[in-house]
Amino acid sequence: MITLHIENTIDDYATWKAAFDRYERARRDHNVLAHRITRPADDTTTKVFIDLDFATRTDAAAFGRLLEKIWQTPLSHAASAAHAVPELREVLEEQRH
Repeated sequence: MITLHIENTIDDYATWKAAFDRYERARRDHNVLAHRITRPADDTTTKVFIDLDFATRTDAAAFGRLLEKIWQTPLSHAASAAHAVPELREVLEEQRH
């Protein structure tokens, strides 16, 4: 499994989350298997981290290119102050307790 790790700097979580939710179909249509949204426990206002899981590196890389287009939209500019370069991560092991 490959995870596309994304870091966003935001002004308001509710605004950002509403924008994120609008792309649910795009995630489904582009083979996202699962996603996780996290943020620092001691700073819940300025950063969010998104991990999108894919079966293949090809799918993850293609979605990264789609993100570049999404980030150019007015909706994205209104919801996020900045984006770090997305990072592809290979999942070596996952165990839930």
